[in-house]
Amino acid sequence: MKRLTTHVLDTASGKPGNNIKIELFSVQGKERTLVKTLVTNDDGRTDKPLLEGDAFSKGVWELLFHVGDYFAESAQGKQDAPAFLDEIPICFGISSDAHYHVPLLVSPWSYSTYRGS
Repeated sequence: MKRLTTHVLDTASGKPGNNIKIELFSVQGKERTLVKTLVTNDDGRTDKPLLEGDAFSKGVWELLFHVGDYFAESAQGKQDAPAFLDEIPICFGISSDAHYHVPLLVSPWSYSTYRGS
C-alpha cells in the first residue's frame, strides 16, 4: 500500500520522541508548500500516515521535525540555549508507489535517518 510514515526515536534516552511537531511540505524547485502538520504520539509515531491513497504522490517532499521544544522539556530546562538542534529538515524523493518510512533518530547533538520499511 502506498503511504508515507515516520517515527522519532530519542537516542539519548532510548525512548520514543513524543509530542514532537512535524510539518510535511511538498517541494517543487525552490517552492515549498505546507501539506500537513502532525504531532508524534507516546510511541514517537503519528496516529495516521503522513500521506496515503490519492494524497500519496511521486515527487520531492520535506519533513520538518521541531525537536528544540522536545529537548528543552525533556532536559527540564537544563539544555544550553540556544539549542544545538531546533528544527531538522529531511528532504527526500518518492519515486514509486510503495511504502516509504522516514524515521528520525535524534539526540540533542546529532541525528540520522534512513529509508525504512
